[in-house]
Amino acid sequence: MIDYLTLCEQAARAGGDVLLSWVGRFQVQEKGPSDLVTEADLAAQKAIAEILLSACPDHHLIGEESPGPVEFKSEFCWVVDPLDGTTNYVHQVPHYAVSIALTQHGRPIVGVVYDPVHKECFSAARGKGAWLDGVPIRVSGQTDLSQALVAASFSAKVRAPSPEIDQFVAMLLACQAVRRTGSAALNLCYVACGRFDAFWALTTKAWDIAAGMLIVEEAGGVLSLVDGGALDLQTPHPVASASVALHEQFRRGLWEAGRAK
Repeated sequence: MIDYLTLCEQAARAGGDVLLSWVGRFQVQEKGPSDLVTEADLAAQKAIAEILLSACPDHHLIGEESPGPVEFKSEFCWVVDPLDGTTNYVHQVPHYAVSIALTQHGRPIVGVVYDPVHKECFSAARGKGAWLDGVPIRVSGQTDLSQALVAASFSAKVRAPSPEIDQFVAMLLACQAVRRTGSAALNLCYVACGRFDAFWALTTKAWDIAAGMLIVEEAGGVLSLVDGGALDLQTPHPVASASVALHEQFRRGLWEAGRAK
């Protein structure tokens, strides 16, 4: 049998090497207003796809830089974001990652998020735990929203008025502090290892969260949609927390703020 987690990590590290090799020599395009793509994204996805599909030719691959809708066309699908944090990458802010998950019937079963700048590799396998560079990780266990360090991901172009802004203001007042880092995948991993206590996003895509959501689950975190519904890759808008008690405060505060106007 193929060791899918090892293969996933191999592909993620290869993608990260490609990103580092392109630093300072790429051209930037816009997919939409403030939504960037570079030659590095495309080259990294190509390198990742070659590794994964050479080993698993009967698998399907869904990538951020691939055309078409998100469809799980086979039992096993790889969900790939070759560069999560493109704006950071373009501006040489050292906070971006490669995110890869393998799904079975649309549900992540292994996942890797690799930060090539800091050489940190977050990984998880369903039912077996989550790790940072091979060392097991757990969420912080924080239960009090007022003491929580929270992260947020916004759409590429935030407009006012919007639920995102209302929620951000509400959390600024309710939490210890709020961070917007520019990488949803790393935000989820930081919840998983206890650096952040919670995270939310309303406009993320399947490839942004497929690996990170599994890593949070396997590290003991709680995930849902903002309305309390079940999170999945067809509705990939996570609310993630370090405990059940924190999640109820956090999710309810977001829900109420988003419906306030």
